[in-house]
Amino acid sequence: MKTSIPEERRISLLFHLITGTILGVLFVKGEVISWFRIQEMFRLQSIHMYGTIGSAVLVGAISIGIIKGFKLRSIRGEPILIEPKERTPALRRYWIGGIIFGVGWALLGACPGPMFTLTGGGVWVYSVAIASAVAGTGAYASLRKRLPH
Repeated sequence: MKTSIPEERRISLLFHLITGTILGVLFVKGEVISWFRIQEMFRLQSIHMYGTIGSAVLVGAISIGIIKGFKLRSIRGEPILIEPKERTPALRRYWIGGIIFGVGWALLGACPGPMFTLTGGGVWVYSVAIASAVAGTGAYASLRKRLPH
């Protein structure tokens, strides 16, 4: 069977499929995709999700520090460049976007990553949320040039 996908790309896709599957299993086992856990978080009734998110932020911060400190390169040998975030007034857009994301997360009971895990786990109603997210992304892409940035 002849395929048009280069070998390097197929290996990359397989790697991402495997790591995504592992992440999905970790989400399920850690109850990160639990609607009840998410509602507990937004009602300030449990620290479970805050601990999970906090540990992810800590791992991310340490990883970025290591990447910058040792000037690490990608697998292909390209330098990894992490641009600093803009300061005010552009910083305001991060706050606004974060609030919109958080409200959607609270109303839906899931953020984008776990929506796929939940759908894969048989909670098919989240496929509507995924379709809506894709439609919203498409709408933004078509309106992007007309929006202030």
